Amino acid sequence: MATIRKIHPDFLPLLELKEKSIIDLFKDLREYVLEIYPDANEMLYHTHALTAVFSISEKLSDAFCMINIYTNHLNLGFNKGTFIKDPHQLLTGTGNLIRHIPIASPADYRNKKVKDLVKTAAAFAIKDIDKPTKVSGTTISKIKK
Repeated sequence: MATIRKIHPDFLPLLELKEKSIIDLFKDLREYVLEIYPDANEMLYHTHALTAVFSISEKLSDAFCMINIYTNHLNLGFNKGTFIKDPHQLLTGTGNLIRHIPIASPADYRNKKVKDLVKTAAAFAIKDIDKPTKVSGTTISKIKK
């Protein structure tokens, strides 16, 4: 198993403000996504939620999934969820693009159905990209200090 990259120092203090159960769940889900697609670029944001976005390039528009951390829960979001095949109807939401899976425990994502959905989303993003990226497997902080 490859070593999972460390959580960025801009993100960590904000993450540590959350409940331990949320922190542990986030860390495990993040590791899971990076195990599935280790070349993903991770872009970090702090807006209405603390968010780790996983992209095939350094652009948000090329993202395939994200983890949104709210006060008491988190979601595994799919940036172009309305365009990807979801044969097991795991995705919820009513937006024009984004769909998500509510996450309460590792059982909500550590399974073949979710793994296949992440792979499908990444494959869609690769097919949909305008031009290839030269950046992969890195973390990019968009958190304003």
